[in-house]
Amino acid sequence: MMSIRPVLEIFAPDGFALWPTGHHEPYGSLTLNGRLTPAEVGTAVWLLADRNDVEPDPEQADERGPRPTDPVGAFLHGLLTEPDPYAPGGLVVTDSATGAVFEPGCCSGLEDWRGWLNVTDGSGTAWFGHDPDARAERVGRVVRLTQDAGFGEDRDGAAAEPPGTEQPVIELPVDELRRLLAGAERDLRDFLALASSWAEEQLPGHAAAVTAALARALDLEPPA
Repeated sequence: MMSIRPVLEIFAPDGFALWPTGHHEPYGSLTLNGRLTPAEVGTAVWLLADRNDVEPDPEQADERGPRPTDPVGAFLHGLLTEPDPYAPGGLVVTDSATGAVFEPGCCSGLEDWRGWLNVTDGSGTAWFGHDPDARAERVGRVVRLTQDAGFGEDRDGAAAEPPGTEQPVIELPVDELRRLLAGAERDLRDFLALASSWAEEQLPGHAAAVTAALARALDLEPPA
């Protein structure tokens, strides 16, 4: 049985006290859906704000405005003013029959999750990060997911793994992948609705802006 989960790559908060967060091991993952606890939602919002807390390019500084002086506004400033927020993570595919798992590599982000639609209904290929070099490819009516397309090669393209070493591959029908992607989108929408309610309670002065920023980070329309 195949499943797809939208996940954020988690870097555990250290001494963060602006709102409640959960306990997570560094470099783990947090699955996004509508069933998260308030503390888990707090962790997700912390992560997205933290990863987008960077100074804008000089040409964008005037448009994005000065950083607020209050602690919450200052911490959220990057996320709220970034046109294209980065959401480290992606979609994780698991084949429970074989135990094979396809995970996004470094620099992959949930903001690019619609790239999967390029596999089912576009060019037929997509890249989901490096180290590992995670790639998906449509071959006829089947999609082949290779966790590390560069596995077995050194930097010069020569064989680097011993003969007989095989790279796990997940294969599934295109129509099944479409169905799974629709489920992943529902999970993201459910999370966004949950996070919107969370923001109204935890960050009432910033709730609308936080919801809009999360929608941009997940490539979704804000909830009505």
